Amino acid sequence: MRPSILFPLFAETRTLPGVGPKLEKAIARAAGTRLVDLVFDLPVGVIDRSYRPRLIEAQAGRIATFMLNVLDHLPAHNPRHPYRVRCSDDSATIELVFFHPRTDWLARTLPVGSQRLVSGRLERFDTKLQMVHPDYILPPEETAGLPAHEPVYRLTEGLSGKALAKLVRGALDKAPALAEWQDAAFRAARAWPSWGEALQTAHAPARDDDLLPVAPARMRLAYDELLANQLALALIRAQMRGQKGRALKGDGHLRRRAIAALPFALTPAQLRSLAEIEADMASPARMLRLLQGDVGAGKTIVALLAMLTAVEAGAQAALMAPTEILARQHLDALAPLATAAGVRLALLTGREKGTPRARLLAKLADGEIDLLVGTHALFSDDVGFRDLALAVVDEQHRFGVHQRMQLQGKANTPVDVLVMTATPIPRTLALTAYGDMEVSRLEGKPPGRKPVQTRVLSAERLGDVIAHLRGALAKGARAYWVCPLVEESENSDLAAAAERAQMLTDALGHKIGLVHGRMKGAERDAAMAKFKAGETNVLVATTVIEVGVDVPEATIMVVEHAERFGLAQLHQLRGRVGRGAGESTCLLVWHAPLGETAKARLKTLRETDDGFVIAEEDLRLRGAGEFLGTRQSGMPQFRLADLSVHGELLAAARDDARLVLLKDPDLKSARGEALRVLLYLFERDEAVRYLRTG
Repeated sequence: MRPSILFPLFAETRTLPGVGPKLEKAIARAAGTRLVDLVFDLPVGVIDRSYRPRLIEAQAGRIATFMLNVLDHLPAHNPRHPYRVRCSDDSATIELVFFHPRTDWLARTLPVGSQRLVSGRLERFDTKLQMVHPDYILPPEETAGLPAHEPVYRLTEGLSGKALAKLVRGALDKAPALAEWQDAAFRAARAWPSWGEALQTAHAPARDDDLLPVAPARMRLAYDELLANQLALALIRAQMRGQKGRALKGDGHLRRRAIAALPFALTPAQLRSLAEIEADMASPARMLRLLQGDVGAGKTIVALLAMLTAVEAGAQAALMAPTEILARQHLDALAPLATAAGVRLALLTGREKGTPRARLLAKLADGEIDLLVGTHALFSDDVGFRDLALAVVDEQHRFGVHQRMQLQGKANTPVDVLVMTATPIPRTLALTAYGDMEVSRLEGKPPGRKPVQTRVLSAERLGDVIAHLRGALAKGARAYWVCPLVEESENSDLAAAAERAQMLTDALGHKIGLVHGRMKGAERDAAMAKFKAGETNVLVATTVIEVGVDVPEATIMVVEHAERFGLAQLHQLRGRVGRGAGESTCLLVWHAPLGETAKARLKTLRETDDGFVIAEEDLRLRGAGEFLGTRQSGMPQFRLADLSVHGELLAAARDDARLVLLKDPDLKSARGEALRVLLYLFERDEAVRYLRTG
């Protein structure tokens, strides 16, 4: 249960004075539904109201503050013209300008002969100074209410900057004083403020430098969030590894047969990763390891050899893929090697029904199937293994942590888990998303893989692209043509793809296939199978072909509107070609206008095919929030930390979390108790449940 000291922060925003249903909805759109959301919604700008010159010396274009005498009102005769109020100080005059004014309000607010403090943006019209709709008009006795520096927040319709700033102040007033959870020496070395001081400072910027992610107050808050993340992952990891596993050791006879059947030698990176996995499996502690490899780095072979170790030890293994296409592809890749090794391999997807399914499940339960490849269907209640010892999860970013643990229920003893991803993830993101795992990286590609020639072209040269394609198809080539992400709508993506397929049919005279996200699995598989068999020469697709599709005969990849795709996504698409013996080309077609970030992305792709280099650059260009479309990928969301800037803090947080749990595994010390509050503050409640009570 969340500690009571945090209750005020987790109250709904409607508990603040003046917040009714309409304003509550606007706040929810801008920041969130609770006070803690307002407190963690840091300013994005600052208005400096400290510039207070005499009118005669004032510079137009700046925010300025003056003490003025109200001289007279100059109402407009034409309602479309502005209402003016003439004011002065001892040096010059200025006109305050109002459009569509309420004259009674103006008469009350700016009575002739009174003195008023006025603040807003100063302009010069002809030779006159003027201020259109001043931000503040205050009588002398209320001037203390004018902030010298005013924070600027992200706004939404129905919510003014002044109103949101007031609401944030109200939320900050409810923030309790909390015991310090940071290591005293670590904090002192960086001269960071306390948590409460950091919050107050971050919401009261005085200059642009205070908005930078490296400002001390923001660094402190970012570290708190990263420490909560790393401590939570360390607790989950300790819990998972604390479950006694089983030592899985094989004699190598099945692996030797499979390796002998390979048409190439294993790379040093594959051998190193395999050794790390085998050492984990041989240990009595439970394995939880991430195998990261670029497109075509040879992860599937490493996974198979790990699964054969489990079979040699007398147990079963399962490989789970996110889609049926990918599961069937794994089956095709593994079948000849499984046959060479003499092990029994089967496939289970949602498509298997009735008697064939019942027969397969009976064999699985009796141990007559050694290796099972499947989709989410492996989670079904009726699926039971005789002795599952190793679960391999492919394309982990499609599954959440909870799904990765669900396979655990399919075995009597804790299962070793190997997770694979073909999406190279920067080290910082790997730490936050997979900090509960050990990581093996497969750098490089298997021998014989040729680099893909990458060219970047303007849409004005689409005719040249089609001519190149026509020549290549005449020589028997096969090509992908990926259509743009038109907008966040499957309908418009589908329309664009269908239109392009028709245009290419007319222009090329070849059979053109089409796959998109709204097709049923069987339809999509049929379209892919036709392309694979050469019945269609060009496959027009939306981004459904991004992950895992393997057609070695395809040697051309055209990506339209390449400027709309992320770096990692473009790299994945490029990885669909260059998988066979032929020379391959990737043509990235961009449409104007081409922004600086998009230009940098396309330049990076032209210069390197190293997925890990590309991933780091993608994180730098887009920031963690947008990386890989992480909002859809199970990656953690950070509100105060920016992984493209705070990478070093993340490594420190990981070390800190490990040391804390080494000394105080139950978080019972004074600092441990404060860290429990930190976990609840950043809503890592799941991890607190792993702590022993008593």
